[in-house]
This record gives sequence, C-alpha cells and structure tokens, in this order.
Amino acid sequence: MPDVAGRGRWAGRNTGKDRVRNRIWAALEERGVAIGPAWSMIPNFVGADRAAYLLSQTPAWRAARTVKTNPDAPQIPIRLRALYEGKTVYAPVPYLTREFPYLRLDPQKLTEKGISFELAAVSQGFVEHGERIGFEEIEPLDFCVVGSVAVSREGGRTGKGAGFADLETAIFREMGIIGDETPLATTVHSVQLVEAKDVVIESHDSPLDLVATEGELIVTGNRQPRPPGVDWDRVRPDQFENIPFLTELKSRMMNSRKA
Repeated sequence: MPDVAGRGRWAGRNTGKDRVRNRIWAALEERGVAIGPAWSMIPNFVGADRAAYLLSQTPAWRAARTVKTNPDAPQIPIRLRALYEGKTVYAPVPYLTREFPYLRLDPQKLTEKGISFELAAVSQGFVEHGERIGFEEIEPLDFCVVGSVAVSREGGRTGKGAGFADLETAIFREMGIIGDETPLATTVHSVQLVEAKDVVIESHDSPLDLVATEGELIVTGNRQPRPPGVDWDRVRPDQFENIPFLTELKSRMMNSRKA
C-alpha cells in the first residue's frame, strides 16, 4: 500500500511520473490483477506467464543467445523460458545494493550443479546461485527486458521511480554491451497501458521496442533516440549513496572518455 501521503517509495522526483504510477498501482489492486503488493514495485500480475510466452515468439527473442532481465517477480517466466531454451541470462542484483552489480546464469553450469531453473529464476535463487560479475564481464546482449509500471503503445515507459533501469541501460550503451539495434522490451498487464501523453519522457529515458501483455504483443515502432551513455550530472546523490560500486564505475568511465 502507499504511505500516508498516497505516494510511492521514490515519489517527489517527477510529479508527472508520480501521478501515472499512483494511478496504475491503484488500478492493479482495484481490478484484482496484481499478485502481491503493487505499490512502489515493478508489480507482478495475473498473466505474466502469457506475456512472457508472447514475447518469446518474436524473431529477436528466438535468435538471442544472451538475455538481460530485471530482477523483479513479473519477469520470472522470462528468466525461466530463457534458461530452458539454453540462453545465458544476466540480471542485476536487486536495487544494485551489493559490491558486485550483476549475476550471470549459465543454464549448462546450473544443470551441472543440480540447481533447478525454477530456483535460479527467482531473485533469492539467482543471487545465491548466479555467478557474481561486474559490468565489464557482461557479454554483448542480444535482448534486454526491463520492468515497468506504465507504458504506452508508442514505447514510452515509466518505472517504479528509483532510476535503476535507465541507469544500467545507459551504462550498457556507453560500454558497447548494447547498441542501437538491441531490442528493449517489457511485460506488463493491459491495465498498465496508458496514453502516450501520460508518459513523461526525459533525456535519460530509454524507449521500448516491444511490449507484451497477457493478451497481445505490441511492436512500438519506436523512433525516439536512445541516450548515448551515462549523463553523470543527472545521477542523483542518493544513487551514489545506495549503489556501492557506482562511484568507482563513474571514475573508470570518465577516465575512459578522456583516453
């Protein structure tokens, strides 16, 4: 549930985004399609497995060998599908709060260790059994999935407000891990679809190419440019405080720009 002011955990950074988040979180609960709490989260929803299936039918997914997903519950079916299809899965540590930012799930290694894909696909499982790595150890990614609270058919996206997804996407682009052609996708309930005018898009936001709901696959036809890299001036002080490796990563990336 929201706090006493009816706000999400990261409210106050952009009032336009706050409004649409609050509306969607409330609607998910009122419609009875949220699984577990919705507020301040990338909300899990009824039909997340169906949305994952629809996403997995795209040519881009079928061709992918390396897949990145957010660590949240509605994307568990995506991680499961990827592992069963032999794809290597990369997922960030939830809230990026460890000294290592990322985890790699190699289906062959998991099988050799006797670790079920069902266990490895949930956040506790992949933190425990995934290979701990830094950004520089991530292979070029063939397919990227982010979590969303509200999305438009045109590719606009609003997350839960912490800024993790856009920050990591910018890091990936600057390091050459993803490029202009790398598909950026999400899965949401149809309740989470909003009009384009309701999605506030800032310079550091990355538009979506694919949106899968429980009922349809949307190819956004996005033509908006993606940020070329990290705008360190827009990274908030609390992100530097809460993400242990971020200050060191900034130093390395800034030195690389100067080289």
